[in-house]
Amino acid sequence: MQAMVYTRYGAPADVLHVAEIDTPQPQADEVLIEIHASSVNYGDRALVRGKPFLVRFMGYGVRSPNYQIPG
Repeated sequence: MQAMVYTRYGAPADVLHVAEIDTPQPQADEVLIEIHASSVNYGDRALVRGKPFLVRFMGYGVRSPNYQIPG
C-alpha cells in the first residue's frame, strides 16, 4: 500500500514523500479501512517539523521521528 511518510524532521515539502509499505494486519478488535484521499493539517505540519521541540520528548523521537506516518 502507499503511505505518506517522513524519516526526519523538517519542512513538510522537503521531508514528506509517498512510499510503498506493507499493508497493516488488523487485530481481532480492529478494522482496516481504505482511504482514497487525505490532507495534512496544522497539527501534522507541526509534528513533521518537530515543533514544539518539547513534544519530541513525549515519545515522538528526539533526533528523528519514531512514528514515520503522520496522522
